[in-house]
Amino acid sequence: MTTVLQTSGLTRTFRTRNETVEAVRGIELDVESGEILGFLGPNGAGKTTTLRMLTTLLVPTAGTAVVAGHDLVRDAAGVRRKIGYVAQSGGVDPQVSVREELVTQARLYRIPKAEAVARAEELAAGLGLTGLLDRKCASLSGGQRRRLDIAMGLTHKPEILFLDEPTTGLDPGSRADLWALIRRLNDEQGTTVFLTTHHLDEADALAGRLVVVDKGRVAAEGTSEMLRSRYGGRPGATLQDAFISITGHGSPEEDAAENDAENTTENDADAPITA
Repeated sequence: MTTVLQTSGLTRTFRTRNETVEAVRGIELDVESGEILGFLGPNGAGKTTTLRMLTTLLVPTAGTAVVAGHDLVRDAAGVRRKIGYVAQSGGVDPQVSVREELVTQARLYRIPKAEAVARAEELAAGLGLTGLLDRKCASLSGGQRRRLDIAMGLTHKPEILFLDEPTTGLDPGSRADLWALIRRLNDEQGTTVFLTTHHLDEADALAGRLVVVDKGRVAAEGTSEMLRSRYGGRPGATLQDAFISITGHGSPEEDAAENDAENTTENDADAPITA
């Protein structure tokens, strides 16, 4: 397999009024073409900061990365042409139609208008949005909006699709539908998927390989079976058992729920970029 994403010593620090915070402390990653990688960690571990660097939204303080054949710092525009990014909060305009959103997204990637219109129809057919093309985005359900978010991330046929907490807030049925969609994109189109999630069952079900980060570094990586066997501590151990052993935290989902009142380095990732 071909390596489509590789980092070496990827680092990001933030300066606050009283101190320098090391959000990411030398992340080492290799992602192979066609795999689904699950990127896990407790709040404050550096997941969001790493993701924002890999998608060119933050400039690394140190280290290197090559994403889809382009240097992350020297050729950020080249990286953006080859990746799709679906943020946790989404980004659709509620006042326009699904068709308008998809065509506009394609045009932003300089796809000619006729081709952009055809691509919108193609994506709608593939993601179950055909009957919704002329509806305003405001009228969509949560599951429909997430499918539209993913469609927008796929308009330019990216080599790597970054999904940040894609099922947050969805009901169980919509969540299962989205899992099936992600599997289909990977199986049928060979799309490489970089998935961050707080749901360990989601990572277990979708990802062929897991990377667990803690305190800004990679703490463990391998298949779910490997992590459970190595870190679970008992026969029949769950992925949550392994996660607790690796990080000393509860599940990412529990950690996220309990951490809202704290200031974490993940929140610092929203600070303005300072090169």
